[in-house]
Amino acid sequence: MVRLESLKKSNQFRKALKEKKIHTDYFSIFAAKNFIKPKHKANLLISFVMKKKIGNAVKRNKIRRKLKAITQKLLKKKGAINMDYTYIVFGKSNAYIQEHNVLFKSMEKSFSKLKK
Repeated sequence: MVRLESLKKSNQFRKALKEKKIHTDYFSIFAAKNFIKPKHKANLLISFVMKKKIGNAVKRNKIRRKLKAITQKLLKKKGAINMDYTYIVFGKSNAYIQEHNVLFKSMEKSFSKLKK
């Protein structure tokens, strides 16, 4: 099973923010070729970030949980997410009220664009 592993240091975030990016109404995804090795080979390096501007902690955590759940579903589909990349996902406030299936389609489309 693939586990999600978060970035820890600010220089890791800076490197990942400099390369590929995709923006949607619900989130922004930044991707960079793996520049650090995950603890286990099967892990995916991905961080979910929410700005305080979005709302209180309950709202931010709900968005984070939605995006993480969608990412886990995409990992079960073979080839939906490229494991050779490090990702940062910035959630937006529109994701809070949007339905799960709309977010899923949008995220699937975004990850496929980043593969190219």
